[in-house]
Amino acid sequence: MDVNSVTAGEVEITYEASGPDMGQPILLLHGWPDDPRGFDGVVPTLNAAGWRTIVPYWRGCGPTKFVDPEGPKTGETAALATDILAFMDALGFSRLPVVGHDWGARVAYLLAAARPQRVASIAALSVPWAPGRIGVPTLPQVRAFWYQWFMNTEPGAAFVRENPLAFAREQWVAWSPPGPWFTDETFSKSAPSFQNPDWAAVTLNFYRSRWGADAPDPRFSDLTREAEAAGSIAVPTLVIHGAADTCVLPASFSGQEQHFTGAYRRVELEGVGHFPTREAPDRVADALLTHLGEVGEH
Repeated sequence: MDVNSVTAGEVEITYEASGPDMGQPILLLHGWPDDPRGFDGVVPTLNAAGWRTIVPYWRGCGPTKFVDPEGPKTGETAALATDILAFMDALGFSRLPVVGHDWGARVAYLLAAARPQRVASIAALSVPWAPGRIGVPTLPQVRAFWYQWFMNTEPGAAFVRENPLAFAREQWVAWSPPGPWFTDETFSKSAPSFQNPDWAAVTLNFYRSRWGADAPDPRFSDLTREAEAAGSIAVPTLVIHGAADTCVLPASFSGQEQHFTGAYRRVELEGVGHFPTREAPDRVADALLTHLGEVGEH
């Protein structure tokens, strides 16, 4: 595995690349609270199939850092997507297949909706998509989103700033069934990523701007509006989610196929929670390879 850094707009993104040097590149975008270790169970299978995997750390995560340490720490999805577009430009990629989990899925959807010429296909894990602005969730989903409401209070925000590791670990505990995927050792491998000095600020802004506690960053408003104005997604799409996810409830995915005009397939994994790449990496890798083969990406 090669670990490199590249300046992409307002961030210096650290990324991991592995697989055949001349293999077809594919972009893997990790979720929250997670880091590239979340793809460790999937990457070897993709590499063995000839894919060159590229896995960046998000702004505020791990060794990725802001070029201006004193600048704003925006966490909006459009800011993350802007980072990825600049990252692709810096590496010389005009168009790539994208796999995203959680935050990564939201970015994949945004790119497919607003910049479809940049994504060959998307695979989105653990998060659904619908056109327009986010609406009020169902009451069961409101209950599941407790951590978001917590961060939208000042005491909750202060707790996250003071206890990033405890807060991140609680989501791992709460969102998926217990199993061998989650041990002290596996969490400790990702824990340093949550100790980035900007992790809490980016995390809080992501969720506080989402529900109005933080004002939107005007630098990213145009991209946000473009994504919200898209009535559908035409990019070939695979959606994977766990049937036992207690963060984003499985019912959230029902009926979303109407919003996709291109190839669309949804895979629900029994016994799996919010972290499919960690909990069921073989099943996820198989679904990804099937998807990539069906859309002619390999």
